[in-house]
Amino acid sequence: MEHGIPSPEAAFPRSYDDIVEFADKARFPVVAKNREAFVRRKRPAVNGTTRITTRQGLLARRKGGGFELKLDSGELFTARAVVVATGLSGLAHLPAELAGAAADGPTPTGPVSHSSQHHDLGRFSGKELIVVGAGQSALETAALAAEAGAQVRVVSRGRGKVAFGAPPWEQPKLRPESPFGRAWSLRALSYYPHPYRYLPARTRHYLVRRVLGPLGAWWLRDRFEGKVRVEEVDRVVDAEAPDGSPVLTVHTHTGETRRLAADHVISATGYRVDIAAMDFLGHELRTELAVSRGAPKLGAGYVSSVPGLYVTGLPAAASYGPVMRFVCGTEFASPRLTKHLAAAHG
Repeated sequence: MEHGIPSPEAAFPRSYDDIVEFADKARFPVVAKNREAFVRRKRPAVNGTTRITTRQGLLARRKGGGFELKLDSGELFTARAVVVATGLSGLAHLPAELAGAAADGPTPTGPVSHSSQHHDLGRFSGKELIVVGAGQSALETAALAAEAGAQVRVVSRGRGKVAFGAPPWEQPKLRPESPFGRAWSLRALSYYPHPYRYLPARTRHYLVRRVLGPLGAWWLRDRFEGKVRVEEVDRVVDAEAPDGSPVLTVHTHTGETRRLAADHVISATGYRVDIAAMDFLGHELRTELAVSRGAPKLGAGYVSSVPGLYVTGLPAAASYGPVMRFVCGTEFASPRLTKHLAAAHG
């Protein structure tokens, strides 16, 4: 359970290959399922045929109105409205401190990768692995890699940042339930995010970063503790890979500078919304979008400043709150987006 999300104890995913099946059974927040989850929820309310494609393409506005999507296969699709529900695609964040060891960007076969790039951690069996981060992604990646035979060390910035949520039976009973645990604030953000977009921009972005911050799932604790080494540091200074193997330079809490070597480093450092990185949107379309710190500004029904262009998932979090970082956010988003879309373009 991440942040109090119920999970069946008998069905924990034992590898990355199991996660997709596990997500359907346990409402596990695998955000890569956002697109499929949204389509399943909205399909009954929208006339016409729903089609899912995984090809790459470029979206642009049509001169006569509406949009056109040209795929890399040469196919061309036109529509009066478009819903962008691309999950975390293109939004993986690699801190500048780690970029020195990944001159060509993070790759699973290079010195440094991002946690989102891995589907089979068996490749690290018998190897020294460093995972940078302290959230569910970092801790679960570390646990799975250790189970696959790797010697794993989690490097976490700060003191006491590697922690795990309380199991359901230990949470306060007098507080209301939410998909993320028992708390009034979490219930409000989960089920009543309507007014969130009216908050000052600084407040909205702060809450997206801070609410539901790094925390391991309660059920992960037994698979992590005693099996993964934790190295708490003040900060990571830089990274290099002089002979192809990464070396991190870190500043410790005692004021020392240390060098940590490994066969590979996985950066489990989350995602950053940046319209500029969503290169499937044509240049002119991107320049037309009103943004706030890289995220699209959305109005009622998740419509952007470009009429007919809707955005959901993580890019919508700056307008509708932290719940949009998780698949369960589709429960709120889908009916409202569909209603607005049908009224305006149906």
